[in-house]
Amino acid sequence: MGKAFESIKQGLTEAIGHAKGTQAGVKVWRPAAVDVAALRGRLGFTQAQFAARFGVSVATLRHWERGDRNPQGPALVLLNLIDRDPAGVLRALS
Repeated sequence: MGKAFESIKQGLTEAIGHAKGTQAGVKVWRPAAVDVAALRGRLGFTQAQFAARFGVSVATLRHWERGDRNPQGPALVLLNLIDRDPAGVLRALS
């Protein structure tokens, strides 16, 4: 076949191995859980202010704070950044 095929094949093989937990040497970074209600309180924002400032819906924020749902993926990464450096994130978003 060609170089492109071999590259795609290798990528798919690695992805399958990773999904099965058999791929050696693959490190997956998992962001820490964030207490969203405590974070929002520390910042002094209402739910509406926090949601508007960071681009989530108020309904989603409520679910996170009640524990009905947990933030995942990019939302969890953003919450970790806000937790570690709220002023920096606010500057970046302004």
